Formats: sequence, C-alpha cells, structure tokens
Amino acid sequence: MNPHALTIRVMSSTQPAQFAASELARYIVLMTQGQVQPVIESNAAYDASKTSSLWLLEAAQTPSPLQSLTTALPTVADPRWDDAFAVDVEAGNGAIIGDNPRSILIGTYQLLSAAGCRWIRPGKEGEIIPHCTLRAISLHKSEAASYRHRGICIEGACSYENIADIIDWAPKVGYNAYFTQFRESYTFFERWYSHEGNPNLAKEPFPVEKAREYLKQAQQEIAKRGLVYHAVGHGWTCEPLGFAGLGWESREYQLTPEIQSYLAEVNGVRALWHNVPLNTNLCYSNPAVRKLIVESIADYAASNPQVDVLHFWLADDSNNQCECENCQKAIPSDFYIQTLNELDILMNARSVSTRIVFLIYVDLLWPPEKQRLVNPDRFILMFAPITRSYTSPFAAEGELPALPPYTRNHLKFPRNVSENVAFLRGWQDIFSGDSFDFDYHLMWDHFYDPGYTSTARILSEDAKRLHTIGLNGYMSCQLQRIFFPTSLPMVVLGQTLWDVNSSFAAIADDHYGASFGDAGPKVKAYLETLSVLFCPPYLRGERPVVDAQAAEGFVQVADTVAAFLPTIRANRRTAEGAQAKSWEYLEIHAEYCIRLAKTLSARARGEKEQAQASWKELVGYMWAQEPALQPVFDTLLFVGTLNRRFA
Repeated sequence: MNPHALTIRVMSSTQPAQFAASELARYIVLMTQGQVQPVIESNAAYDASKTSSLWLLEAAQTPSPLQSLTTALPTVADPRWDDAFAVDVEAGNGAIIGDNPRSILIGTYQLLSAAGCRWIRPGKEGEIIPHCTLRAISLHKSEAASYRHRGICIEGACSYENIADIIDWAPKVGYNAYFTQFRESYTFFERWYSHEGNPNLAKEPFPVEKAREYLKQAQQEIAKRGLVYHAVGHGWTCEPLGFAGLGWESREYQLTPEIQSYLAEVNGVRALWHNVPLNTNLCYSNPAVRKLIVESIADYAASNPQVDVLHFWLADDSNNQCECENCQKAIPSDFYIQTLNELDILMNARSVSTRIVFLIYVDLLWPPEKQRLVNPDRFILMFAPITRSYTSPFAAEGELPALPPYTRNHLKFPRNVSENVAFLRGWQDIFSGDSFDFDYHLMWDHFYDPGYTSTARILSEDAKRLHTIGLNGYMSCQLQRIFFPTSLPMVVLGQTLWDVNSSFAAIADDHYGASFGDAGPKVKAYLETLSVLFCPPYLRGERPVVDAQAAEGFVQVADTVAAFLPTIRANRRTAEGAQAKSWEYLEIHAEYCIRLAKTLSARARGEKEQAQASWKELVGYMWAQEPALQPVFDTLLFVGTLNRRFA
C-alpha cells in the first residue's frame, strides 16, 4: 500500500459530516504539500481491518471497536443542541466522533488546530497552514462545550462575501450558531451595496430580491456546517399589517382606519412611531392584533423548516407602549406572554416544532405580573441588556437592587451591570427554561477601544460568568467586519464560550503569535498600551467631556505609535501570507490611531472646533481606506458611532 495513502471514511450522510471530510482532505493536501492525497469514502459500518483510515461518525453510530470513544464523550443534556466530540487520531489514523453532525466538524477543526492550523480572520487570507507530515496530524481529546448557545448575529453593512466568510469561520473558533435578523436581512446588505455614507462612491439601488437571494445562499452555508439557525426577530409588529420590516428608515404612509386601530395609542394618537413601522408597538390588548401576529409567525415557521430557532420580538424602540384603557390593565410583558401562549397553541395545532425566542429588552425588562408560559419547553429566554456599560463585566455577587416600578412610557433603563442582572433575575423567578445573553460588545463599543484588548478582556469575563447569572450562552449582536486591528475579541469569545476555563492570556498569546509570528508579544504589548491610552470609559461618556487626564493619554498615543512603526514596517517587508496581511492592517491602524488620538485630545481639552475639524479629516481618511479595509472594518458604523461624540 502507498505509505502516503489515507482514506477518510464517513459513516454519516449528513451535510456537516460530508463537509468535515472535504475540509480534512483539503487541509491535509495543503499541510503535506500534496504528499498525502486523501480519498473520501462513505462507509455503512466500521471495519477495523481497514488501515490508513480516518473515520468520521456520530456517537449513535459508534460500533463496539470504538466504544471507548463513546464513553469518553461527556454527557450533554440534548445532543441536538449541545456539542461534544471525541478525537482519537494518531498520524492521521483513527476517528473523530461527534454527538451530532456539527460536532464532527468542530472536532475536525480541533484536530487541524492541534496540527498547527490557525484561522486568524475569516476568509482564505486569514488561514495559517503549516507544512508538516501526516505524523503531525494527531490528537487525543474529548470535550463538550461549556455553553449551548454560541452564536453570531448579522449587523452592520455587509457584502454577501462577508457573511459567507464569517459563517465558514464560526465553527473553526468555537461558535455553533448564526442569526439572520429580519425576514430578508435586507438593510445590512443594502447599506453595503448602495455604498451608504461613502462620499467616494455614488449610491446605487439594491433590490429586495437580491437580499433574498443572498439570504438563501447564506442559509445553504449554515446548513452545510450544521450550525443552529436563528431567524427574524423584529418585524412581527409590522409585517402582518402589510408594512415591510426591512429596516429603520422613516417615511410617510397612508393608513386605513382598520390598520390605525391596531397601532399603539400614545398621547391620545394611534400612529406609526416617528413613521418607522419597525419601531411601532401595537395595541396588544386587542385579540385581533394578537391573532394577526401569531398567525404570521406560525405561517412563517411552517414554511421555513430550515429555521431552528425563530425570534419573536416586539417593536425596536422604547417608551411607546399603548396607553388605551385596555392596555393599561396590564404591563406589556403580560400581553407578550399571553401572545406567546397563543402562538404555542397554534403551532402545536399545526405540528410545528420550531423553538421560539422571547426577548427581555427595554420595556420588556419588567417581568410579567400575571401571565406565565404554559409550555416553557417551546421557548428560549433572550436577555438583551442594550443600555449596559461595558466598563465592568457581569457579576452575581452581592445583593441586587430592587426593580423600579413600571411607569408606562416614562421608563429609565438600567446602565450598570447589577441593575441589568436584577431585571434578569426577576424573569428567572418565573421562567427556568433555556436562555442566553444577546449582547452588543462588538456592535458599537469596540470603537471606543482601538487596541481591542480591553474589549477582549471584558468579553472573556462576561463569557466566563454567564453561568453564574443563570444563562446558557451568548449570541453576539455585532458587526461582521470586526477584525481591525486583530480578531482577538471574537477569538476570545468563541473559545471561552466553548471552554469556560480557557485562559485569556493563553488565547491572546496564541492569537498574536499566529497573526504576527515571532513579533506577537511585541504587538500584544503595543495594543494593550493603546487600549489603556484611549481610555474606553471616556469614549463611553462615563467621564467628563473636558478631562485633562484623558487628554494626556491621547497625546501619548502618537509617541507610542511612532515608537512601534519601525517594527510594523520591518515585518511588513518580510512577512508572508496571512501574517503579511496582519501587518498591512496594523500599519493602516497606526495612522488611524494617530488621527483619532489627535481628535480626542482636542475634545478632551475643550477645543470643540479643532476636535470637529480633526474628526472630519479622520472620517475622510477612513472612507479613503475602505477598499483596503473592507473585510475587517465597518466604516459606516464607525462614522455613525463616533459622530455622536463630535456632533
């Protein structure tokens, strides 16, 4: 037999298992520089006499010769949702077993990682592939994920390639779920393809049909990897009324008397809230309104069986609940639970088993006073503390504050972590089912930390503490282009959600080394210094606008960058492949930091006109860099986020 032969034998016909086999074969060819050319075969039964074989199979298929691996698999609550794998491979021979098809793929990437592969960013330009022999492809490891929910949610301005790349990247670094918001995810595609905000490109039309085409392609990529697929969220309060829930744009609408009667009455008027259907709450005490909603959701679930988890949220705004006489008889969360129960009845009648996420967010932070879920197993609680600060991580120690009374349309929302957790605890007192955190570390807040290391540390701590506040994972509501200057926050989050005992320092050292080679420790120290000097609490608005101490830090940024630029330029000349791209991004990042620090130092000294002038220069520079930074930096959201500090 050819000593370089290897057969990858797949005992599962599922897409994820077949894809895992193709990934193994592809990487082994690249790693061995073509010296090993694996053949993929489908096998119905295990045959110990077949040598030079790498078996891929599900735990339920494990035959007696491999029974020891099955017992090595950790026990999980539900193999459909919870991931565990066992890898027993020596020199390319052995087996990868998952408790579900997705876990086979995750175990495959763990084997490749042990052999030296790294995925420092999404896409081919982020692959680090070592050159080695088949002997290096060895791993003996058995693990289960610390958390059930480990997901990424679409946000920002995205090309289809951005979405496809991050879906491909997700299971390589520990994630197991992807969430496409709204029915078409139109607004996220439209922002990119219409060149929204970019002064260098003319705005072009982007049809809804194209977004639907891209969404279908993304669903196929999700299915190929067996990722848990979440969908929709907002839109159920406008789509059933005939308003397309495509985004947050405001425009004039003609309302029929019937439709107007369904809208929330606020200050004596039933109208679209600021002419944005997606932000408009309805008259939830009205049975006809609830019937429209639940029938629309049930219809969608029945016609979209590819959706594993369907989100049902109310309007995306706050303090705009209906004030009519009937709605004032209960708080919004009571009507929300009533609607969820009616939805469950209808879905059961139609034999639809899709799980439903209900949202704890703004007005719905206040738990129901009367209603309870009749069939809690249908539902997943999603805690979305959008008003929290990211200066401190979650904490469950000490006594939590009492909840303030619910005052319709005059609510003040919690900012610190303990207040937010107190609201969560109120819901947990009446619901003990499945749950996860839906959070925004990488939506806006990362722009306040140009070094990304403060953001990554908070993410690490939050992920480690989710279980202490009673949550079984995290869905990251985030920009998809989030890798500038590095991917550290996302790598830390993915790996820590997989293994809550992961060391932040070890993950960081590994990531910097993979991204920058031998100079990794120097880059780590440099970016940590920048995170300190940029003072994220200042940018969050938690310190005075005029702040001499913060200004001094901003002034020091220029010297810090100047001292490190020779290292960046020297390594950019010699680095290759993905590492060369890392250094290219870091050089652009250096100029970005100098310009941002100049802008912020003027602001912190109270020099408003200078700050605004510098800000305009920085915005122009970053728009000019967009072609080079497109996969890693969302210019539109950067400008929108920081513009609030200079308006």
